Amino acid sequence: MTVPARQGLEAVDILRRGAGDEAVGPVLHDGGCDTLGFLVPPGTAAAWDLPGSACTQTFAGPGTGVQDPTPPPPVAGTGWLVPPRPTDPVTDPAALRAALGEAQRIIEAADNCR
Repeated sequence: MTVPARQGLEAVDILRRGAGDEAVGPVLHDGGCDTLGFLVPPGTAAAWDLPGSACTQTFAGPGTGVQDPTPPPPVAGTGWLVPPRPTDPVTDPAALRAALGEAQRIIEAADNCR
């Protein structure tokens, strides 16, 4: 699931504050740091409809789809912001949706204070 980097970075912070590092599964950044990609459970793309984001399948596999604890990123031109760990789940879509909504409100409030 990809979002603009600013909103994604806020969401990572929100998720970590709410439930600790384990609340955030692997997160990718693109080479230009324009977008972040959160790994979410298979099948999430079919029901994802959050404006300003996109959810597409990048690879299939059991669980997280991440077999090796330090695999190369699944999308060319990306790197790991939060690398996968064998014990970490993917990010819960409901928690991510809530964090992205909160992140957007924070960004709008900050931008309106200028």
